[in-house]
Amino acid sequence: AGMGGGTGTGAAPVIAKIARELGILTIGVVTKPFHFEGQRRMRLAEAGIAELLKVVDTLLVIPNQNLFRVANEKTTFTDAFALADQVLHSGVACISDLIVKQGLINLDFADVLAVMREKGKAMMGRGEASGAKRVLNAAVAAISNPLIEDPSIKRASGLIISITGGKDLMLFEVDEAATRIREEVDEDANIIVGATFDESLEDTVRVSVVATGIDNLGATRQTQPVHSLRELAGRLRNDSRPSAERIEHSATRRVASA
Repeated sequence: AGMGGGTGTGAAPVIAKIARELGILTIGVVTKPFHFEGQRRMRLAEAGIAELLKVVDTLLVIPNQNLFRVANEKTTFTDAFALADQVLHSGVACISDLIVKQGLINLDFADVLAVMREKGKAMMGRGEASGAKRVLNAAVAAISNPLIEDPSIKRASGLIISITGGKDLMLFEVDEAATRIREEVDEDANIIVGATFDESLEDTVRVSVVATGIDNLGATRQTQPVHSLRELAGRLRNDSRPSAERIEHSATRRVASA
């Protein structure tokens, strides 16, 4: 959805909330306005993104302004947006290919859920390379996506790595790509690696990365107890107001000191 207007900003959170309530894995993919569209539209977009984060499992944000990082004076509007579409497509294909395509290492949907359920902001990237050091070059390109709002995967709590190649794809290349990308993330991150074949890729390797929980690493342990205390205070309020007030006061003090 394009955030900042009426449809994307207003409708996307409503649709996402319905999907979550139905138990559907909900992944949001949104764009932010160009700077030349003005501050009012940008504020609306930021507000919409904040609301969407509350109701999606994972959210990918692409600022349109970042298209200038890959464009030049001869780049058409169509070509620029095609680059953004490619990022979105690669993220979806990264997940679906690991499940349905023949490969060295396949995943099931439970693996995807483990990395993407309730993870907040995400980063997606793809790189292709051929020739010498093809797998390393593709891996570096995948984790250096210039279009994503925050391309760093260092704070990711979950990571899906997909390596795709022709029949000449070597097992050691899968290990080499995964090891290079793993160096960029926290040692406690949940990392899932898959490798698939694509006969159309001759002497070429494609590496796709989906990094989730960009802002969440370590946050769960810090915030969960406070939320639990507040919920307990609500349940006790009708039965024992003094006890509820003491618990709620304790939760407030913990937030203030955090």
